[in-house]
Amino acid sequence: MRKGCFHSRRALITGGSSGIGAAIAEQLARQGASIFLVARHKERLDQAATALRALATETGQKVDVAVADVSDPAQAADAVKQCEQRFGGIDLLINSAGITLPGYVEDTHLDAFRAQMDTNFMGVVHMVRAALPAMIARRDGWIANLSSVTGLKGVFGYAAYSASKFAVVGYSEVLRSELVRHNIGVTVICPPDTRTPMLAGETPHRPYETAYLAAKGKVLEPDVVARALLRGIEKRKSLVVPGFDSKFLRFANGIAPDTLDWMFDGMIRSAQKQKKGR
Repeated sequence: MRKGCFHSRRALITGGSSGIGAAIAEQLARQGASIFLVARHKERLDQAATALRALATETGQKVDVAVADVSDPAQAADAVKQCEQRFGGIDLLINSAGITLPGYVEDTHLDAFRAQMDTNFMGVVHMVRAALPAMIARRDGWIANLSSVTGLKGVFGYAAYSASKFAVVGYSEVLRSELVRHNIGVTVICPPDTRTPMLAGETPHRPYETAYLAAKGKVLEPDVVARALLRGIEKRKSLVVPGFDSKFLRFANGIAPDTLDWMFDGMIRSAQKQKKGR
């Protein structure tokens, strides 16, 4: 996609009522795109839609919403259908919906694994499967999937979350390869901790070691992540890793994974000593 390519485009954004999804929606609205938000809570969706309408820059820009849980394939398909009917099609599908339930792996219930996999990974699959036929028929469109830096490197306390986000990265890589023949682009973004309601909700439940590791990194603002994603789409990038710390982590894990593991193990031992000394 070229620079300024979002003008008059039709974007469907899951998880668009708050956090990174809402930040992406705001930036797209300022660039003249029509926005269709999908999330589970009607009141939050309506509030987000009202804010977006105030940001519209072009006559004819549309903002609409649908209540749906993307972990349910029928609800995901219905949301896509509503968007296609009201907007006339989807040019840009952004899968931002996600949940996280951190904890020690031995304490993490199977239901927590299923919930995170169903929303974070299968939610992406459900939305893509529903939106893809029309994109293929038009031979046009772009899909952007939100993963995490923990989808590039497993992090203490995130056994279920990391697994779901690794799945998003692998799925996105295959999608990119397969959809080239249909002239459809795919981008996956892997941000670090970002100042969102999800982060605020998970922080009290993190294992001590997870919190210790997180304190070593920088927390990004949602608008920083949103800008990075949209720039990546404009540049037709398949992978976007925002933030210096995340870029370094990806680089180090690629060239010296054993050394990186040694560093992490050392920090975890330090955290455990600190915990015992409290």
